[in-house]
Amino acid sequence: MMVVHPPGAVCTEPVQRAVMLQGWNDLASVHWRYDPAVVQALLPSGFTVDVFDGSAWVGLIPFAMRRVRLPHLPAFGPLSSFPETNVRTYVRDAAGRRAVWFFSLDISRLIPALVARMTYRLPYCWAAMSIERDGDVITYKSRRRWPRGLASSTVSLRVGAQVRPVEVDDLQMFLTARWALGTRFGRQLMWAKVWHEPWLIHAGELLSVDETMFAAAGLPAPAGEPVVLWSPGVEVRIGLPRRVR
Repeated sequence: MMVVHPPGAVCTEPVQRAVMLQGWNDLASVHWRYDPAVVQALLPSGFTVDVFDGSAWVGLIPFAMRRVRLPHLPAFGPLSSFPETNVRTYVRDAAGRRAVWFFSLDISRLIPALVARMTYRLPYCWAAMSIERDGDVITYKSRRRWPRGLASSTVSLRVGAQVRPVEVDDLQMFLTARWALGTRFGRQLMWAKVWHEPWLIHAGELLSVDETMFAAAGLPAPAGEPVVLWSPGVEVRIGLPRRVR
């Protein structure tokens, strides 16, 4: 059966030579509106916050990372699968390319956190984490261990009906159709391509959220009604980080 995806839902620049393969599974997406100026103040010069409907959007994204591995090699056993929770927003570079910007990425494995910090210069942290599922209700918990600080989150949601690909709206597209990540190596901005199949999106009902990760990232506490989505996941190819010119 051929599935027709909305324009922009499919990555048009596949990663031909991946340096990392991953599975992002059981992923919850909880996003709040923010004043663009507030978010821009936390970004490095050269990246501009991407906006939709006049707002920046910051997301709390808990999920299960699985089968982290290098191309042509098996996964690294227990080190390859673990929970992750990241706090993210969306940016453009000077050429107008769109990407994800991470304020923090918490995982339950110390060694992968240290390796990712050294290689991709992403703000990975070590945390005690769990994911529990009871029917259509999923609860994600995280409490940061290192670097030290009061950063934790508990998110509980109910998975709803799948959103048919032809019914994905513009905001859902803005939040999910991202094919790169931005980071910084010293003063140099870096860019890595990301490829995966289009997300299978489900509606989500947020049952509860208790978090201090936004404050730890320098953000005001989220306010208002969030946009809540869930996905069973995708297989991901990540390219080599390159300088932003």
